[in-house]
Amino acid sequence: MVETNTRQSAQQTTMYDWIGGEQGLRKLVDRFYQVMGTEEQAKTIRAMHKEDLSDIRNGLFEYLSGWLGGPPLFIMKHGSPCITKQHRPFVIDQQASDAWMFCMKKAMQDVDVDKKYQEMLTPAFQRMCDTLINHH
Repeated sequence: MVETNTRQSAQQTTMYDWIGGEQGLRKLVDRFYQVMGTEEQAKTIRAMHKEDLSDIRNGLFEYLSGWLGGPPLFIMKHGSPCITKQHRPFVIDQQASDAWMFCMKKAMQDVDVDKKYQEMLTPAFQRMCDTLINHH
C-alpha cells in the first residue's frame, strides 16, 4: 500500500495534475468560456470568437492538456501548434491579454484549483499571453 501511494505522489508533479487531470482541465476550460461570455471585462475577447464556442473550447482543452504536461492531444490531432500564428489575425493588445488573464484567474478560482497552484499557474499563463501580444 505504501508503495502505491509513493508512486502516485511521484507522478503528480505536472501542472496538468495540479488542476485535476482531464476532468479538472475540462471544468476549467468550460468555466473559462462561461466567464468570457458573461463578464463585462471580457467583452473584447469574446467578440474575437465565433458565436459557437465548441470548436475553440475543445481546441483550448487539447492545447492546454499538452501545455500543462498532460497528454499532447492537440499535437496528436493537428501537429505542433503555433499559437502566435493562430492569433495573428486578431488585435491582441495588453487589454485583451488582461481580459484573457481575468477569465482564466476567475475560472481557476471558481473551479477550486488549489490557491498554491493558482499562484504557480498564473505566471505561466501570463507568459503565454505576453507572447501573443501583437499590437497590429
